[in-house]
Amino acid sequence: MADPSSYRPAPGQIPDSPGVYKFRDAHGRVVYVGKAKSLRQRLSSYFQDVAGLHPRTRTMVTTAASVEWTVVGTEVEALQLEYSWIKEFDPRFNVKYRDDKSYPSLAVTMGEEFPRVQVMRGPKKKGVRYFGPYAHAWAIRETVDLLLRVFPVRTCSNGVFKRAAQVGRPCLLGYIDKCSAPCVGRVTPAEHRELAEEFCDFMAGRTGAHLRRLEQAMKDAAADMEYERAARLRDDIEALKRAMEKNAVVLADATDADLIALAEDELEAAVQIFHVRGGRVRGQRGWVTDKVEAVDTAGLVEHALQQLYGEESGEAVPREVLVPALPDPVAPLAQWLGERRGSRVDLRIPQRGDKKDLMDTVRRNAEQALALHKTKRASDLTTRSRALEEIAEALGLDSAPLRIECFDISHLQGDDVVASMVVFEDGLPRKGEYRRFQIKGFAGQDDVRSMHEVVSRRFRRYLSERQRTGEWEPPAEDASADGASADGAPEPAGGPLDPETGRPRRFAYPPQLVVVDGGQPQVAAAKRALDELGVDDVALCGLAKRLEEVWLPGEDDPVVLPRTSEGLYLLQRVRDEAHRFAISYQRSKRSKSMTAGPLDAVPGLGETRRRALLKHFGSVKRLRGATIEQICEVPGVGRATAEAVAAALTGSAPAAPAVNTATGEIIEEEQ
Repeated sequence: MADPSSYRPAPGQIPDSPGVYKFRDAHGRVVYVGKAKSLRQRLSSYFQDVAGLHPRTRTMVTTAASVEWTVVGTEVEALQLEYSWIKEFDPRFNVKYRDDKSYPSLAVTMGEEFPRVQVMRGPKKKGVRYFGPYAHAWAIRETVDLLLRVFPVRTCSNGVFKRAAQVGRPCLLGYIDKCSAPCVGRVTPAEHRELAEEFCDFMAGRTGAHLRRLEQAMKDAAADMEYERAARLRDDIEALKRAMEKNAVVLADATDADLIALAEDELEAAVQIFHVRGGRVRGQRGWVTDKVEAVDTAGLVEHALQQLYGEESGEAVPREVLVPALPDPVAPLAQWLGERRGSRVDLRIPQRGDKKDLMDTVRRNAEQALALHKTKRASDLTTRSRALEEIAEALGLDSAPLRIECFDISHLQGDDVVASMVVFEDGLPRKGEYRRFQIKGFAGQDDVRSMHEVVSRRFRRYLSERQRTGEWEPPAEDASADGASADGAPEPAGGPLDPETGRPRRFAYPPQLVVVDGGQPQVAAAKRALDELGVDDVALCGLAKRLEEVWLPGEDDPVVLPRTSEGLYLLQRVRDEAHRFAISYQRSKRSKSMTAGPLDAVPGLGETRRRALLKHFGSVKRLRGATIEQICEVPGVGRATAEAVAAALTGSAPAAPAVNTATGEIIEEEQ
């Protein structure tokens, strides 16, 4: 832990003006972002006697190793910059909101030529109008099914739409008059867009005008003795009224407001939001947060508003935002909301009447959400904490290993040798930091030498990055003293840790524990790699598959954890995840090699003979090592073709493996 006085700015160095500040740890990671009306007063409060600080604040300032700040002109600019930095750096000590479930929304893709109505989840997109979120997707579909009688907007996918246009026949909804069938030209793009806009107006709460227009049209049709048309309009009116009844009237007509309520304890807080449009509850959502920083109710409200309205394509800001507490000062936040809306926003605490009663309802929902969250999460949190403590106790560590990295080797009879590195933080996988390696040279002939190479490359890169940031000086005989990794791999462009933004690069942070898949030989190889690089502050162990024994370097006997141990279960999860990740990469390389890319350019060699060659030799590598006479033994391959194959394989270099993103994990390949 760092002493805050060691990095405290000199007296008078901090400006007395609005701004945003960042605390960084010893590795350059941003651990906390905050804003202040006066940077001097706010930062000075962090450097008092640590015994008098809030426990979470004390943890933050002792974790940090430096502080920096940026001066801005107004408090509104500080609010905007703070939100941008929190989204960019994801600091561990800032409030982190998590949706307690994935809420669906009703979306209308107004950015398309023919807008489409559909159910959407996940991040918001530009050119799409959203309504909700709703508690259940079936509730959206019931509402849409009723409204399609009146507003027959297309709901089909792009594939169905194009196919219908090609064959000249609409889908079933077009035949039953629940779609205007723009795919076959029944309506023009302008007419279909007008239908979509009317649909959006109705969903936004402007229902009275549509009902009055339909009622007048029904009366006119009856007066003209067009009774069938009048009957259809009557049914349309009933459908709209049924759709409106699904949203309870809670406030006066034409009231647009968002109500935000909280339920909190010392460690966590639950946020519930009701979206009221046209006096009706149109949507509901909830968040849960870990209170990793010392923050009061007003601060939680401010963070919730940033989360709700901060994204460029986030929720539309209504005329009123009702909250349980107002941040101090409230003017910058109200001005920021007004800029997001484009007009004045009334940010206040309801005191009486229907709005106060509805706020009590939202608060009760928040209390229930917090109780449910604790019930579901307590066991999981306790189990992970106990697992980390058991690992620390079994391995003799000073503290729980919050960051664990595991390495595994995978190959097929010595071919296509690869390795994986997976990362677990706080007992959970951090897939964005997974890495994979291609083993080169002779190291791929056995797992032990491969493990030595992989661990060396991982920590050589780490030391190179520390050297770049000035945290470590290599010895004169170190092969990587010139800043390049000793295994010949080029440094990533821009360096591992951008000094301007502080963004983490490839192998920027060391683990507290390295786990290797294997027994005593693999552990010894990894230990030798660490010793050669002078890395002595990282614990190491291996997990052998046969008896699930934990091996420590230099020990003749393994550590045997009980079969019911949560620590053993966590180590197994880490090991199995590394094995899965390595196998998936190895299979992708094997599949790529089986397609025999170098053979595609051989003249006169078709698909049938390419398959025959691969089936006969098993892989391109073995085919490359075969003689012309051995190639001629394959049925259908003559000497001229064999010579062309041999020449093509001898003169071509192995293709660099492409990055496989099929799993959705953000990974990079170590060349």
